[in-house]
Amino acid sequence: MIARGAVVAALLLGVSAMSTTAPAQTTTPWNERYFPDVQLTTQDGAKVRFYDLIKGRTVAIELIYTSCQYACPLETARLAQVQRLLGDRMGRDVFFYSISIDPEHDTPAVLKAFAEKFHAGPGWTFLTGRRADIDRLARKLGLYSTPDPENKDGHVPALLIGNEATGEWMRASALDNPNMTATMITRWIGGYPRASTIKSYADAAPVATLTSGQYVFSTKCSACHGLGGGAKIGPDLAGVTRTRTHAWLASYIADPRAMRQRGDPIAKALAARYGTVLMPSLQLTDQQVQDVIQYLDRAR
Repeated sequence: MIARGAVVAALLLGVSAMSTTAPAQTTTPWNERYFPDVQLTTQDGAKVRFYDLIKGRTVAIELIYTSCQYACPLETARLAQVQRLLGDRMGRDVFFYSISIDPEHDTPAVLKAFAEKFHAGPGWTFLTGRRADIDRLARKLGLYSTPDPENKDGHVPALLIGNEATGEWMRASALDNPNMTATMITRWIGGYPRASTIKSYADAAPVATLTSGQYVFSTKCSACHGLGGGAKIGPDLAGVTRTRTHAWLASYIADPRAMRQRGDPIAKALAARYGTVLMPSLQLTDQQVQDVIQYLDRAR
């Protein structure tokens, strides 16, 4: 979770600290003269202008590509959790934009299938366009990453949250706790709300104690997998340790891409069933892999 001070320090392009009493003035440098008003294409094939998408709105913007096998599926799954938390505010006063950095592959049809896999609803638009326009836009948004052979994912999983009307923008982790991200979108952008009535610590619920495996599952797995509540983006994992050996689970959790490349029949079957969004490599340590398997074993 990003601390409040750290978030303020990371404000896009050095925007001054947010007001605690009132929204910023409507005349700011972060207007139509700053943002490249490039033409983009939605997952439904509609031509749109970028500035029209953000004008007067509270928005969250991420860069993705649908063939990513590292952070993209998890960051988009996190945003899907935020979407559920925001409820009917989505499409009314909060809007999400997922912009592909692989426009040659990510056609509107590919993006539409990707959006459906994550149950994207009203107010969440997936976008593609000319590579030069997307690169230019990414640079101005502060989301561009220089290609680096050491960075397997090809980009940093960052989320830009902003309010065009007030000129307040902040950059956060796209992998953050969804409750924290929802709070940043609804309560921080546009000015902090008035403090609520102080409650007694006696009324507070006990702080949950998580095992290492439970923590890994909640932070890395639960966005895509249920545990007895049914399938989400991926299969429900209740009872998985009865149907898969610990050795197979360890190999698959550690590097699902390698399992698919080796032609493992179970991995290939999962890819065929959930192929729109493949299980990413979560880059867990060997101990974390064993801890999450132990947690799944106890939860069955």
